Parts: sequence; C-alpha cells; structure tokens
Amino acid sequence: MNNSSLTLLLEINNQSYIFFVCENGEYNNFKIVYKLELPLKGIYNNSITDLKEVYDIIKKNVYTIEQKFNHTFNKITLILENFNPTFINLSGYKKLNGSQILRENITYILNSLKSFIEENESKKKILHIFNSNFFIDNKKIDNLPIGLFGDFYSHELSFTLINLNDYKNLSNILDKINLKIKKILIKSFIKGANISNDYKKIDTFFHIKMDNNNSKIFYFENNSLKFEQNFKFGTDIIITDISKVTSLKRDTVEAILEKIDFQNDISEDELLKKELFVDEVYKKIKKKLIYDIIVARIHEITELMLFKNVNFIHYNKISRDVFFEINPKSKLIFLVEIYKKVFSMYRNHNLIILEYLTSGSMINTANKLIHFGWKNEAIPISQSNKSLIAKFFDRFFG
Repeated sequence: MNNSSLTLLLEINNQSYIFFVCENGEYNNFKIVYKLELPLKGIYNNSITDLKEVYDIIKKNVYTIEQKFNHTFNKITLILENFNPTFINLSGYKKLNGSQILRENITYILNSLKSFIEENESKKKILHIFNSNFFIDNKKIDNLPIGLFGDFYSHELSFTLINLNDYKNLSNILDKINLKIKKILIKSFIKGANISNDYKKIDTFFHIKMDNNNSKIFYFENNSLKFEQNFKFGTDIIITDISKVTSLKRDTVEAILEKIDFQNDISEDELLKKELFVDEVYKKIKKKLIYDIIVARIHEITELMLFKNVNFIHYNKISRDVFFEINPKSKLIFLVEIYKKVFSMYRNHNLIILEYLTSGSMINTANKLIHFGWKNEAIPISQSNKSLIAKFFDRFFG
C-alpha cells in the first residue's frame, strides 16, 4: 500500500462518527481500506455541545488510525448530515436590451449574489453554491448562455450554508490535531450527485430517506441541491401506532410485522395467528387492521413530508420523480411495497425505489466531487488561489 495516496474522511451523521481511510484505485475510484464507526457524543440537536468530548473522540481515533497505517494525515474531508444547513435560492438580473450576454455580465451577477449572502448571513458559512437556473427573456436555458442575444437575463444561484460557529468549532478541533479541512460536503449533495450520475435523464427530483427514528427529504433541481428538511420520526412511529390501537406490546408488534406478508391481498376477516403472540394473551385482531394502520400512517407521513409540505408546494409543480430509500436494517423494510401502493394514488408523481447508498458508493462520489467538482457547482469548496469567477468559468470551459 502506498501510504502517500491515503486520504482521511470523517462523516458525522445523526447516530455516529464514521472515519474512513481511502486510497486511490484504478479509474479514479476510491477504495475504503479502513472504516471505524463510533456512537455520536458531544453533539446534540445539530450543534456541538461538548467541545472537549468531540475533540477527544476525534483526536484519539485519528491517532489510532495514524498508528495503524504508520502515516500522518494533514488534511481531512468532512461529510456532514446533522448540522442543520440553511438553503437560500437567489436570482440576479441583467438588462440586455438586445445585446449579447458577456462573461463580465455573469461575473457581476455572481459576485453580487455571493456578497449579498455574506453580508446578510454573516453568522453562517457558505459550503456550496450551485448554478440552478439560467433564463433569457423568461425562457429557460440549459447551459451558460454566454454570447446569446436577448433583452433580459436571469441567473439563479442556490446556496448551502451552516452556522458559522459550528464551522469554527469543527475547524478549531481539527486545527488542534494539525488537520486542515480539505473540503466539507453535505451528505444530501453527495446522494443527489450519486442519483444524478446513475439516472442520467433525471436532473430534478425529490429524495426521501427513512430510518428507524428520523427521516429526511431533499430536493434537487437541475443537478443543484436546493432544499432539505429533517423530521424527528421514522419507521418506528408505525410500530407505536399499531401498539396503541391494538394494545399490544411493542415486542409483539415487531414479531407480527416480521412474519406477516403484506405484499399479497389480505382477507377482510383473516385473524392474526396465536403463535405470533409471545408472552402476551391472544387477542382476536384482524390482519387487515394492521395493514390499514400502516397504510394510514404512511399516507399521513407522505403528505406531511412532501405533498402538503409548504416548503415544497412550488417544487411539487416542477418535479414528478421521487426517489425513496429505506434503511435495509429497518424491521419494516417491507414498507417499500406499501409505499408503492400509497404513491400510486398520486398519479402526477413517479416513485423510484432506491437501494440504500453503500459506504463505497458514497465515498467514490465524494472523491469525484472533491477532485473534479460538480457540473452545476459554481465553485469547488477546496481551497485554492483562484477567484470565485475563475473557478466558475473553469467548470464550464476548462
């Protein structure tokens, strides 16, 4: 193994810290050579609450990793999922009066919008800037329209930001152990890029992910991350519902759900079998009742997260594709089939079941974003001496 090619990444999500050590393989693929997952401590409610505890965890495990590989790291890439990012979509304009769009016109718009965000969101740190839309005379243009004639040009940028103090805390912790932040990636951006790469014909979509105790939805438009929202409920809420309605213990409900097949037609009168009741008095409960409770809750969750969510009212008119992902470790993995039935009620939307993103796929996508950038990202976030605008034009014309 060539230790000089090793790269260190740290994912911080809702449940854990995950350290990755990777090396470059053939065809620019990243190979995970070491992975260490630890329970999340010192971070609560999307912010660092115990600086020393977070510092101790990262320092101890980076040292362990360096000893294991006999290699000292000086840079680290962060993948963040639980720091409550802010999303701002802002448009700049230029009156053309029949003239051509010049590079200088776009330079001015980009600088103006970025400066506006920095001045008005001074307590936040910009992580990503996406070129989400171009319009000439109210007509949408797919690519940067330099050289085209028109009367009015509109350029929309989508910004992803995190709390500046959170950024300072992370940077301070890493500085103390001699690690510089190479890049910070929001995990939803990585997932969106991964989907976009796998589904070449789809560049605008929703993504819904459900874990046991939390859920998330994000929106990608024109290969740009425009918004995400977290919910403090997951598939476990369905177990709670069934337990309340039937007065059954949670353990009994879980045992029932593991053994019942909900994919086939369910008889109106079929009762749950006695052998499903362990350490609990048998009750005559219809299988159809359990199914109806599940469908009702999934329907409610779907409307809350997407169809009646005020944050997505406008976006629902633009996108029809919804990618759905459920944790394969969930006790309710069978919900995928019921989700299909619920979504069939919404004929304007297309549900696409997505395999759970593996660590290998995520890291490979992250590696490509770090080294090659993203087609619709206005600037790469890795540090360099290039200006914002030079980076922007390099992305399109370099």
